[in-house]
Amino acid sequence: MRRSMSGSPASQRGVALITAVLIVALATILAVNVGFRSFLDQRRTATGFALDEAFEVALGGEAWAADSLRRDAQQSGQRDDFTEEWATPIPPIPIDGGGEFEGLLEDMQGRFNLNNLVMLDGGRLVVDPEALERFTRLLQLLELEEQWAGIIADWIDSDANEGFPHGAEDSTYTSLSPAYRTANMPVTRVSELLSLPDFGLERYRRLEPFVTALPVGSTINLCTAPPQLLDALLGAQSFSLDPDNVLQTRKERCFPEKQEFLRSFTGSPTERESLDRIVGERSSYFRASVWVTIGAARFTLYSLLHRTAGTNLVRPIQRSYGTL
Repeated sequence: MRRSMSGSPASQRGVALITAVLIVALATILAVNVGFRSFLDQRRTATGFALDEAFEVALGGEAWAADSLRRDAQQSGQRDDFTEEWATPIPPIPIDGGGEFEGLLEDMQGRFNLNNLVMLDGGRLVVDPEALERFTRLLQLLELEEQWAGIIADWIDSDANEGFPHGAEDSTYTSLSPAYRTANMPVTRVSELLSLPDFGLERYRRLEPFVTALPVGSTINLCTAPPQLLDALLGAQSFSLDPDNVLQTRKERCFPEKQEFLRSFTGSPTERESLDRIVGERSSYFRASVWVTIGAARFTLYSLLHRTAGTNLVRPIQRSYGTL
Protein backbone atom coordinates (compact mmCIF):
# COMPACT_ATOMS: atom_id res chain seq x y z
CA MET A 1 0.00 0.00 0.00
CA ARG A 2 1.42 3.44 -1.06
CA ARG A 3 2.15 5.92 1.80
CA SER A 4 0.91 9.52 1.27
CA MET A 5 3.77 11.98 0.53
CA SER A 6 2.00 14.67 2.56
CA GLY A 7 2.17 12.74 5.79
CA SER A 8 -0.58 11.83 8.22
CA PRO A 9 -3.35 14.23 9.19
CA ALA A 10 -1.89 14.49 12.72
CA SER A 11 1.52 15.59 11.44
CA GLN A 12 -0.12 18.13 9.14
CA ARG A 13 -2.01 19.62 12.08
CA GLY A 14 1.29 19.85 14.04
CA VAL A 15 3.02 21.72 11.25
CA ALA A 16 0.05 24.09 10.92
CA LEU A 17 0.09 24.76 14.67
CA ILE A 18 3.81 25.54 14.72
CA THR A 19 3.39 27.82 11.71
CA ALA A 20 0.52 29.62 13.40
CA VAL A 21 2.55 30.09 16.60
CA LEU A 22 5.49 31.47 14.63
CA ILE A 23 3.23 33.88 12.75
CA VAL A 24 1.66 35.08 16.02
CA ALA A 25 5.12 35.50 17.59
CA LEU A 26 6.43 37.45 14.62
CA ALA A 27 3.29 39.60 14.56
CA THR A 28 3.71 40.29 18.31
CA ILE A 29 7.37 41.22 17.90
CA LEU A 30 6.48 43.48 14.99
CA ALA A 31 3.65 45.12 16.92
CA VAL A 32 5.85 45.70 20.00
CA ASN A 33 8.63 47.13 17.82
CA VAL A 34 6.25 49.45 16.00
CA GLY A 35 4.66 50.53 19.29
CA PHE A 36 8.06 51.15 20.92
CA ARG A 37 9.32 53.16 17.97
CA SER A 38 6.07 55.14 17.93
CA PHE A 39 6.47 55.85 21.67
CA LEU A 40 10.07 57.02 21.15
CA ASP A 41 9.00 59.23 18.26
CA GLN A 42 6.31 60.79 20.42
CA ARG A 43 8.76 61.42 23.26
CA ARG A 44 11.36 62.89 20.89
CA THR A 45 8.75 65.16 19.34
CA ALA A 46 7.42 66.26 22.75
CA THR A 47 10.94 66.89 24.04
CA GLY A 48 11.83 68.78 20.88
CA PHE A 49 8.77 71.00 21.21
CA ALA A 50 9.53 71.52 24.92
CA LEU A 51 13.15 72.51 24.20
CA ASP A 52 12.04 74.89 21.44
CA GLU A 53 9.57 76.48 23.83
CA ALA A 54 12.18 76.60 26.61
CA PHE A 55 14.63 78.31 24.26
CA GLU A 56 12.10 81.03 23.47
CA VAL A 57 11.32 81.47 27.16
CA ALA A 58 15.07 81.71 27.89
CA LEU A 59 15.45 84.44 25.27
CA GLY A 60 12.59 86.24 26.98
CA GLY A 61 14.52 85.93 30.25
CA GLU A 62 17.60 87.37 28.55
CA ALA A 63 15.53 90.32 27.29
CA TRP A 64 14.14 90.78 30.81
CA ALA A 65 17.70 90.94 32.19
CA ALA A 66 18.74 93.42 29.50
CA ASP A 67 15.75 95.63 30.31
CA SER A 68 16.65 95.50 34.01
CA LEU A 69 20.19 96.71 33.23
CA ARG A 70 18.83 99.44 30.97
CA ARG A 71 16.49 100.73 33.68
CA ASP A 72 19.29 100.58 36.23
CA ALA A 73 21.52 102.77 34.07
CA GLN A 74 18.72 105.32 33.66
CA GLN A 75 17.88 105.44 37.36
CA SER A 76 21.32 105.17 39.00
CA GLY A 77 24.08 105.37 36.46
CA GLN A 78 26.93 106.22 38.84
CA ARG A 79 27.44 102.82 40.46
CA ASP A 80 26.58 99.16 40.14
CA ASP A 81 26.28 97.37 43.47
CA PHE A 82 24.25 94.69 45.24
CA THR A 83 21.55 97.09 46.47
CA GLU A 84 20.15 97.46 42.94
CA GLU A 85 17.37 95.60 41.17
CA TRP A 86 19.64 93.66 38.79
CA ALA A 87 21.40 91.97 41.76
CA THR A 88 18.18 90.28 42.98
CA PRO A 89 17.82 86.74 41.57
CA ILE A 90 14.51 85.87 39.90
CA PRO A 91 12.88 83.05 41.93
CA PRO A 92 11.15 80.15 40.13
CA ILE A 93 8.15 81.50 38.22
CA PRO A 94 5.47 79.04 36.98
CA ILE A 95 4.92 78.74 33.23
CA ASP A 96 1.44 78.16 31.81
CA GLY A 97 1.06 74.56 30.76
CA GLY A 98 3.57 73.22 33.29
CA GLY A 99 7.12 74.20 34.04
CA GLU A 100 9.04 77.06 35.60
CA PHE A 101 11.56 79.79 34.85
CA GLU A 102 14.29 81.34 37.02
CA GLY A 103 17.24 83.62 36.39
CA LEU A 104 20.29 85.35 37.81
CA LEU A 105 22.44 88.35 36.81
CA GLU A 106 26.12 88.48 37.79
CA ASP A 107 28.54 91.37 37.43
CA MET A 108 31.46 90.01 35.42
CA GLN A 109 33.54 93.10 36.21
CA GLY A 110 33.51 92.05 39.83
CA ARG A 111 36.08 89.45 38.80
CA PHE A 112 39.68 89.43 37.59
CA ASN A 113 39.78 89.63 33.79
CA LEU A 114 42.26 87.00 32.59
CA ASN A 115 42.81 88.99 29.40
CA ASN A 116 44.16 91.86 31.49
CA LEU A 117 47.27 89.75 32.10
CA VAL A 118 48.39 91.23 28.79
CA MET A 119 48.33 94.70 27.27
CA LEU A 120 48.41 95.91 23.69
CA ASP A 121 51.83 97.24 22.69
CA GLY A 122 52.51 98.05 19.05
CA GLY A 123 49.82 95.70 17.82
CA ARG A 124 51.09 92.79 19.94
CA LEU A 125 49.88 91.38 23.24
CA VAL A 126 52.63 91.55 25.85
CA VAL A 127 52.49 90.49 29.50
CA ASP A 128 51.54 93.23 31.95
CA PRO A 129 53.90 92.69 34.94
CA GLU A 130 51.67 94.58 37.40
CA ALA A 131 48.58 92.56 36.43
CA LEU A 132 50.65 89.37 36.61
CA GLU A 133 51.68 90.26 40.17
CA ARG A 134 48.09 90.96 41.22
CA PHE A 135 46.89 87.69 39.74
CA THR A 136 49.71 85.82 41.46
CA ARG A 137 48.54 87.24 44.80
CA LEU A 138 44.98 86.12 44.03
CA LEU A 139 46.20 82.57 43.37
CA GLN A 140 48.08 82.60 46.68
CA LEU A 141 44.97 83.73 48.57
CA LEU A 142 42.99 80.92 46.92
CA GLU A 143 45.74 78.44 47.87
CA LEU A 144 46.59 77.70 44.25
CA GLU A 145 50.11 77.39 42.85
CA GLU A 146 51.41 80.78 41.69
CA GLN A 147 53.07 79.20 38.64
CA TRP A 148 49.69 79.24 36.86
CA ALA A 149 49.82 83.03 36.54
CA GLY A 150 52.79 82.87 34.15
CA ILE A 151 51.40 79.85 32.31
CA ILE A 152 48.05 81.57 31.68
CA ALA A 153 49.79 84.78 30.58
CA ASP A 154 51.89 82.78 28.09
CA TRP A 155 48.69 81.18 26.74
CA ILE A 156 47.40 84.67 25.85
CA ASP A 157 50.47 86.75 24.87
CA SER A 158 51.65 87.02 21.26
CA ASP A 159 55.25 85.89 21.63
CA ALA A 160 56.70 82.38 21.76
CA ASN A 161 59.05 83.04 24.69
CA GLU A 162 58.31 81.24 27.95
CA GLY A 163 57.86 83.55 30.91
CA PHE A 164 60.38 83.44 33.75
CA PRO A 165 60.36 81.77 36.22
CA HIS A 166 57.08 80.12 35.18
CA GLY A 167 55.61 79.84 31.72
CA ALA A 168 54.61 77.49 28.91
CA GLU A 169 54.65 78.01 25.16
CA ASP A 170 54.21 75.77 22.10
CA SER A 171 57.07 73.43 23.06
CA THR A 172 55.06 72.36 26.13
CA TYR A 173 51.80 71.71 24.30
CA THR A 174 53.17 70.11 21.13
CA SER A 175 54.73 67.35 23.25
CA LEU A 176 51.30 66.29 24.50
CA SER A 177 49.04 63.70 22.92
CA PRO A 178 47.09 64.98 21.11
CA ALA A 179 49.41 67.90 20.41
CA TYR A 180 48.17 71.47 20.14
CA ARG A 181 49.52 75.02 20.34
CA THR A 182 48.96 78.03 22.57
CA ALA A 183 46.12 80.39 21.68
CA ASN A 184 48.30 83.53 21.50
CA MET A 185 45.15 85.63 21.72
CA PRO A 186 42.65 86.72 24.38
CA VAL A 187 40.56 83.92 25.84
CA THR A 188 36.86 83.94 25.05
CA ARG A 189 35.75 81.71 27.93
CA VAL A 190 37.23 80.93 31.32
CA SER A 191 36.85 77.22 30.53
CA GLU A 192 39.92 77.57 28.28
CA LEU A 193 41.88 77.13 31.51
CA LEU A 194 41.13 73.42 31.20
CA SER A 195 43.37 73.39 28.12
CA LEU A 196 46.38 74.02 30.34
CA PRO A 197 48.28 70.77 31.04
CA ASP A 198 47.56 69.37 34.51
CA PHE A 199 45.41 72.36 35.50
CA GLY A 200 42.51 70.04 36.21
CA LEU A 201 38.87 70.40 37.17
CA GLU A 202 39.48 70.92 40.90
CA ARG A 203 41.67 74.01 40.35
CA TYR A 204 39.22 75.28 37.75
CA ARG A 205 36.26 75.04 40.14
CA ARG A 206 38.19 76.90 42.83
CA LEU A 207 39.34 79.69 40.53
CA GLU A 208 36.31 80.11 38.23
CA PRO A 209 34.16 82.25 40.61
CA PHE A 210 36.95 84.86 40.77
CA VAL A 211 37.90 85.25 37.10
CA THR A 212 36.29 86.19 33.80
CA ALA A 213 37.16 86.61 30.11
CA LEU A 214 36.41 90.14 28.91
CA PRO A 215 38.04 92.51 26.40
CA VAL A 216 41.53 93.66 27.34
CA GLY A 217 41.48 96.78 29.50
CA SER A 218 38.20 96.29 31.40
CA THR A 219 38.15 97.64 34.96
CA ILE A 220 37.27 95.86 38.21
CA ASN A 221 34.12 96.97 40.04
CA LEU A 222 35.09 97.33 43.70
CA CYS A 223 31.42 97.24 44.78
CA THR A 224 31.01 93.64 43.60
CA ALA A 225 34.54 92.17 43.70
CA PRO A 226 34.99 89.32 46.23
CA PRO A 227 37.14 90.01 49.33
CA GLN A 228 39.99 87.82 48.03
CA LEU A 229 40.26 89.88 44.86
CA LEU A 230 40.19 93.14 46.83
CA ASP A 231 43.10 91.91 48.92
CA ALA A 232 44.99 90.79 45.82
CA LEU A 233 44.65 94.33 44.44
CA LEU A 234 45.77 95.90 47.71
CA GLY A 235 48.68 93.54 48.23
CA ALA A 236 47.62 93.04 51.85
CA GLN A 237 45.16 90.73 53.56
CA SER A 238 42.34 92.86 54.90
CA PHE A 239 38.88 92.28 53.43
CA SER A 240 39.22 88.49 53.26
CA LEU A 241 39.83 88.36 57.02
CA ASP A 242 36.20 89.36 57.62
CA PRO A 243 34.23 88.48 54.48
CA ASP A 244 30.92 88.42 56.35
CA ASN A 245 31.30 92.12 57.16
CA VAL A 246 31.89 92.85 53.46
CA LEU A 247 28.75 90.96 52.45
CA GLN A 248 26.64 92.55 55.17
CA THR A 249 27.77 96.09 54.34
CA ARG A 250 27.09 95.51 50.64
CA LYS A 251 23.42 94.93 51.40
CA GLU A 252 23.21 98.64 52.25
CA ARG A 253 25.74 100.40 49.98
CA CYS A 254 28.71 100.11 47.66
CA PHE A 255 31.62 98.77 49.67
CA PRO A 256 34.42 99.62 49.47
CA GLU A 257 34.01 102.92 47.63
CA LYS A 258 36.86 103.74 45.27
CA GLN A 259 38.40 106.60 47.24
CA GLU A 260 38.08 104.68 50.47
CA PHE A 261 39.80 101.72 48.83
CA LEU A 262 42.64 103.77 47.37
CA ARG A 263 43.32 105.44 50.74
CA SER A 264 43.92 101.99 52.26
CA PHE A 265 46.55 101.20 49.61
CA THR A 266 50.09 101.44 51.04
CA GLY A 267 52.09 101.15 47.84
CA SER A 268 54.05 103.85 46.04
CA PRO A 269 52.33 106.80 44.31
CA THR A 270 53.11 105.24 40.93
CA GLU A 271 51.51 101.95 41.97
CA ARG A 272 48.52 103.83 43.31
CA GLU A 273 48.04 105.60 39.97
CA SER A 274 48.17 102.23 38.22
CA LEU A 275 45.61 100.81 40.64
CA ASP A 276 43.38 103.85 40.17
CA ARG A 277 43.21 103.12 36.42
CA ILE A 278 42.00 99.54 36.78
CA VAL A 279 39.32 99.90 39.49
CA GLY A 280 35.93 101.60 39.49
CA GLU A 281 32.36 101.42 40.75
CA ARG A 282 30.50 100.85 37.48
CA SER A 283 30.20 97.86 35.16
CA SER A 284 29.41 97.24 31.52
CA TYR A 285 29.55 93.42 31.36
CA PHE A 286 27.03 91.14 33.07
CA ARG A 287 26.23 87.45 32.73
CA ALA A 288 22.59 86.39 32.66
CA SER A 289 21.98 82.77 33.68
CA VAL A 290 18.51 81.51 32.79
CA TRP A 291 17.07 78.10 33.69
CA VAL A 292 13.83 76.89 32.11
CA THR A 293 12.05 73.62 32.90
CA ILE A 294 9.13 72.45 30.75
CA GLY A 295 7.93 68.91 31.32
CA ALA A 296 10.97 66.64 31.40
CA ALA A 297 13.08 69.11 29.41
CA ARG A 298 15.48 71.51 31.16
CA PHE A 299 17.20 74.25 29.19
CA THR A 300 20.03 76.50 30.45
CA LEU A 301 21.15 79.72 28.78
CA TYR A 302 24.25 81.71 29.74
CA SER A 303 24.37 85.10 28.06
CA LEU A 304 27.11 87.71 28.37
CA LEU A 305 25.44 91.12 28.14
CA HIS A 306 27.25 94.34 27.29
CA ARG A 307 25.82 97.69 28.34
CA THR A 308 27.21 100.56 26.30
CA ALA A 309 28.07 103.61 28.37
CA GLY A 310 26.21 106.76 27.35
CA THR A 311 23.55 105.13 25.17
CA ASN A 312 22.68 102.47 27.79
CA LEU A 313 22.15 100.02 24.93
CA VAL A 314 22.26 96.44 26.25
CA ARG A 315 22.93 93.56 23.87
CA PRO A 316 24.14 89.97 24.12
CA ILE A 317 27.68 89.46 22.81
CA GLN A 318 28.10 85.78 23.71
CA ARG A 319 25.74 82.90 24.41
CA SER A 320 26.29 79.33 25.53
CA TYR A 321 23.76 76.60 26.21
CA GLY A 322 23.97 74.09 29.02
CA THR A 323 27.61 74.76 29.93
CA LEU A 324 29.74 77.85 30.48
